[in-house]
Amino acid sequence: MEITHRTVETNGIKMHIAEQGSGPVVLLIHGFPELWYSWRHQIPVLAEAGYHAVAPDMRGYGDTEAPLGAHNYTYFHIVGDLIGLLDALGVDKAFVVGHDWGSAVASHLCLFRPDRVTALVNLSVVLRPRDPTTKPTEKMKTVFGEGYYMCRFQEPGRAEEEFARYACATVLKKFLLTTRTDIFTASPDKEIIDVLETQPTLPSWITEEEIQYFAKQFEKTGFTGGLNYYRVMDLNWELLGPWTGATITVPTKYIVGDKDLVYTMPGMKNFVHGGHLKKIAPFLEEVVVIEDGHHFIQQEKSNEVSDHILNFFRRFST
Repeated sequence: MEITHRTVETNGIKMHIAEQGSGPVVLLIHGFPELWYSWRHQIPVLAEAGYHAVAPDMRGYGDTEAPLGAHNYTYFHIVGDLIGLLDALGVDKAFVVGHDWGSAVASHLCLFRPDRVTALVNLSVVLRPRDPTTKPTEKMKTVFGEGYYMCRFQEPGRAEEEFARYACATVLKKFLLTTRTDIFTASPDKEIIDVLETQPTLPSWITEEEIQYFAKQFEKTGFTGGLNYYRVMDLNWELLGPWTGATITVPTKYIVGDKDLVYTMPGMKNFVHGGHLKKIAPFLEEVVVIEDGHHFIQQEKSNEVSDHILNFFRRFST
C-alpha cells in the first residue's frame, strides 16, 4: 500500500489529490506555501490505522487548477471544491484536518456544512470571530502597520516580483524553516521576502530533496494562486456577513507549537486559553501545545501530530 495520485472534477476545476488507505475519509487541507506533500508523514500513518487519507493540492496550488483572479478564491469557492471532492469520493462525512490557511478553510467548511464533517483538527490557526465593523486589512494595518506581510501581499504582483529575485528553493526555505516568533513585517524600504532569514543548515525534520519537491512545483505554478487567499480577505469579510456570530458545531481539537509565530502573536494565547476559542468552537474538546514546535508543525513534529490526530478521531470511529 502506497500513496496514489489522481485528478477529480469538482466545482468547475480539476483537483489533484494524493490518497492512501481505506475506511473513513480524513481530509487533509494544506496552507501557504504548501502542497499535498505537507501531509506526506500523516498519510501513511492514517492509512495504516484504518483511514482513507486524502490530501488535495488546494485550488491555485501544485497540480490543481488555478483560476485567474483573486475573486475566484473566496471561502465559498474553496469550500465548494472540498464538498465536490467529498461527493467525488462518495462519502457523506469526513474527518477534517487543516493547517495554516487550510485550517481557516477547514473551519469554514464546518461553518457552512457541519453535516459533512465528523470532527475537526485545526493546526496553528483557529477561527476568529468576524468583526462586523472593520475589514480585516484595515484592522491589520491599525494593529501591525502597513509593513505587515498580509498587508503587503494584497498588491497583485508585488510579492511575486520580489520572490522572483530568489531561487524558488530559497523562497520555500525562508518560509518553511522560519523559527521567528515575531510577526512578519518590513520597513517601507524593504520587502517581506528580504527580511525573512535563510537558515544556514536544514533542520533534521526536512531534507534537501523534500525542499526540492516543493520548489519544483512552485517553479511550475508560481505563487499567485496561494497569494490569492490573502488578496480575497476583505471580499471574504463582505460575503461572510450572514455568519457573524456563528460557531463551529462539530467536535474540535487544536494543536499548535509553543514557538509558532501565530501562537506567540499578541493576544493569541489569551484567545486560546482564556475561553474565547471555546465560545466560537463550543465543542472544542482539547488544546495541545507542542513543546519546541514552530509553524509547520505537521512536518516538524510529524509523529506527535499524527498521534494527536489519531487519538482524537478514534473517539468518533465505529
